[in-house]
Amino acid sequence: MSVTRRIPVWLALVAASVPVFMATLDNLVVTSALPVIHQDLGAGVTELQWITNAYTLTFAALMLLFVSLGDRFGRRHFFVGGIVLFTLSSAAAALSTEPWMLVLARAVQGAGSAAIMPLSLTLLVGSVSTRMRPLAIGIWGGISGLGVALGPLIGGAVVEGWNWQAIFWLNVPLGILSVPLVIAALPNSFGARVRADIWGVVLAGVGILGIVYGIVRGNDAGWASAEVLVALLGGGVLMALFLVRESRVSAPLLPLRLFRDRSFSIANAVGLIFSFGAFGAVFILIQFLQIVQSYSPLEAGVLTMPWTMAPMVVAPLAGLIAPRVGTRILIVAGLASLAIGIGWLAATMAPDATYPAMLPGFIFAGLGMGLVFAPSSTAVLVNMAPADHAKASGTNSTLREIGVALGIAVLTAVFTGAGGQLTPTGYVDAAVPAVFVGAGALALAAVIAMFLPAGRSSDVRGEAPVVREATLEPVA
Repeated sequence: MSVTRRIPVWLALVAASVPVFMATLDNLVVTSALPVIHQDLGAGVTELQWITNAYTLTFAALMLLFVSLGDRFGRRHFFVGGIVLFTLSSAAAALSTEPWMLVLARAVQGAGSAAIMPLSLTLLVGSVSTRMRPLAIGIWGGISGLGVALGPLIGGAVVEGWNWQAIFWLNVPLGILSVPLVIAALPNSFGARVRADIWGVVLAGVGILGIVYGIVRGNDAGWASAEVLVALLGGGVLMALFLVRESRVSAPLLPLRLFRDRSFSIANAVGLIFSFGAFGAVFILIQFLQIVQSYSPLEAGVLTMPWTMAPMVVAPLAGLIAPRVGTRILIVAGLASLAIGIGWLAATMAPDATYPAMLPGFIFAGLGMGLVFAPSSTAVLVNMAPADHAKASGTNSTLREIGVALGIAVLTAVFTGAGGQLTPTGYVDAAVPAVFVGAGALALAAVIAMFLPAGRSSDVRGEAPVVREATLEPVA
């Protein structure tokens, strides 16, 4: 009897999605708490930036490594290991008494998330039937996106109700409960058992770090300074060397052959730019509501709920209708709606802006984000062989996290370069061009998404393969 008949779909969804929600939530959950952390730990501006960036960068840099190790030694083993690491590092973050302790704990949290995020989708896909897969991916995508989008809301509520440490303590019981649930509900599976490309991890990880560091330091150190130029150029060279290595090594961390598939390549480009524009804008907008309009962290989170809650409803519906109408039309429509929404918010952003004037922007953004999540995940995997699901998903998650890091870094650089200050009178004039950059990036992503295959069920090359119990091998 197959796994999909023995394990209820809802149980597999819960087991795969709860750890993902924790991991994605911690992308932006700390943003609402940064002013309190500044006062409590005496953290400076640079340290506050790295409290956010340390998580995102280790998340992005280590995902493909854990995909490779999961393929070789068992995906569920590393998924559970990631949950344990994330839970322990969350406790360490809550116990931090110095800024460097919190930065280090956040980096380890990111490493745990790097094992959780890509392996969760692969384990879920291998646990549900072909018929239920679009709906399962849609719900998974909605929960994944909801975790990122709800970060400021949950962070604000927890900070006001308890303290900033509680943001991290909340992960501990969820992590403890997730481990036995995953073991009971998700079967172990394996991919190609090849040696992990450690040098590839080093080249890509240091390269990404160098590029983000250069962008973060650009305005303060000077864009023509040796510090910034070495970071940017060095990061670019290391990323180029990473691609060269991946084209030659026998067991690549990132199989470049996957990019021969048009759907995979374009969906990943769209995912990178989507994360850049959407979450870079979120970072700026949530601060606008607090700093300029004097809303509390919780109030700011509540006001953005038309944006943040929409994906939970829209994403599963998009996953259901995608086989009929096609993934391309949903992704293009979603990106266009998101660009309109964020552009609307940038155009109406002013010290005396009323919430009803800004509300259409939040609604358009929420609908757009919900339309993008599930179809883009489907577009990434639609033509992939089952043995490549983990690396394909890992690549997509990596590029999205890089997009988040670059979006926050670039839009913040635009803000500070325009003379922005974290004061009620020095924020808006610099925030407007920064948010418009995010909207422009999303409009570009919509244009690129037009080159995706239509993505209707009739366009897929045959039915998706049936999945065996403990492997991801197609049944003959």
